[in-house]
Amino acid sequence: MSAELPVTPDARSHGGGSGRILRGAARVLAAAGLAVDAYVHAHLADRYDAVMADISQGTLFRIEAGMAALAALLVLVWRRWPADLFAWSVATGGLALLLIYRYADIGAWGPFPSMYEPVWFTEKRVTVVAQAVAMVATVYLLLFRPGRRTRDVRPH
Repeated sequence: MSAELPVTPDARSHGGGSGRILRGAARVLAAAGLAVDAYVHAHLADRYDAVMADISQGTLFRIEAGMAALAALLVLVWRRWPADLFAWSVATGGLALLLIYRYADIGAWGPFPSMYEPVWFTEKRVTVVAQAVAMVATVYLLLFRPGRRTRDVRPH
């Protein structure tokens, strides 16, 4: 005769309902941050079309906008670790590049134009906050995965 122990969530899932609420809030925050990132980059893209090498900065802004929009959608709809990792990559990469090009004049490299812009303005500040929020929220999603429920089946 086999005995089954009660099914309990893994400790990393932050337990039942509260864990689901925290993960849901993290998903909404990540998606909101990425949506703001997408909007700002799409809105500003045409202003940066003149900054060119082989690829214009406006084109790079459009690519960022598309990736951020896709990441926002995936983090809400797919709810799997690859989507969370993609969302983290978009938010973290965008934030890193924004800060690099704000503080360092690395010039043009390869097909990419020199994007050094040593000033802060409203859209840049909003994007930094949005990307940071999305990054922190996706770190939470990646670190605190729902636990696998297991049964302890004892041999006869």
